Amino acid sequence: MTPKKIREIFLRFRKANPYPTTELVYHSHFELLIAVILSAQATDKSVNKATIVLFKKANTPEKLLKLGEDRLRDSIKNIGLYRAKAKNVIATCRLLIEKFHSRVPDNREELESLPGVGRKTANVILNTCFKQPTIAVDTHIFRVANRIGLSNGKTPLAVEKQLEKVIPDEFKLYAHHWLILHGRYVCVARKPHCPECIIRDLCEYKFKTKPTEEA
Repeated sequence: MTPKKIREIFLRFRKANPYPTTELVYHSHFELLIAVILSAQATDKSVNKATIVLFKKANTPEKLLKLGEDRLRDSIKNIGLYRAKAKNVIATCRLLIEKFHSRVPDNREELESLPGVGRKTANVILNTCFKQPTIAVDTHIFRVANRIGLSNGKTPLAVEKQLEKVIPDEFKLYAHHWLILHGRYVCVARKPHCPECIIRDLCEYKFKTKPTEEA
């Protein structure tokens, strides 16, 4: 895909939604960190349903640690892999208190030292909390980037590196939000909604859905 096409894609995304952000509900860096840990292989909707109740009880590392793993498990049972996530969240709270003065770190190395935090989660936190131009490649971005022609990576890391290279700097802060939302609501996995897509004429996907197929 040519640089001109890529720039036009992100110009259209920006015009349609100038300041996109995560759909996870949070009110602090710590709340977002916990929500992102819980969101692995789960929907934002299921996470928000749990955290709206959970964060009223415990919204700091100290309060969550005091809540304990058993009660945390009960609070997040509607979320996939809730047992492992509860264990990771409690361990993360303990480490935040002991090593980081209860503050969420603002660099990748320290973030990735927290249980349950991998590269994707770290990228979300760095981008959304600390306004760093990172690109967190989830299943939506992996699919969309490869489908429309922005990348041809075989792994999330390969796609991330390709996107960092081809996306103009002026769009990088919001790029992963635009791509996630596009994948979640338009360029969906089974039958993409090509007729209503704002970048249909720029997309290089060979099997675009026609209006009759979409219906």
